[in-house]
Amino acid sequence: MSASATSTPDADPAPPSRAEHVCALPHIPEAVSAVRRRARTVLAQWRVPAPTADDALLMISELTTNAIVHALPPAVLRLSMPKDGDCRALRIEVTDAGPVPQRRPSPDGPHPAEHNENGRGTGIVATLSKRHGISRYPDRTTRWAVLHAGV
Repeated sequence: MSASATSTPDADPAPPSRAEHVCALPHIPEAVSAVRRRARTVLAQWRVPAPTADDALLMISELTTNAIVHALPPAVLRLSMPKDGDCRALRIEVTDAGPVPQRRPSPDGPHPAEHNENGRGTGIVATLSKRHGISRYPDRTTRWAVLHAGV
């Protein structure tokens, strides 16, 4: 180890001032739990406070599920920790290839159980985030959210 890269076992490194993690999302429902586990590890390494990490993991689940169920592949999750004034922020982005083309509605309409279980993700993201939005491009859509992640 060089003299400029010394460390001690007791050292508590400072949280990153700018960190980024990118993860491809397999286009299968099982990917959501795998991505959550991976994100939990990254957030712990970045020392994101537990309440913020819990909110982030819920939002990651909602955004990745949306990309897998309602959008075309490929999809990518990007986590970053940009500065937000004097504070750290956690930015969550899920980019996909845009919405799946609409199918004709069933003559019977949507099944009541489907209606009750779908459509809450945007509300959850809006409630938990400091800011959120959608950026649309000709070949992709990015849904993003920003959370306060400490000083």
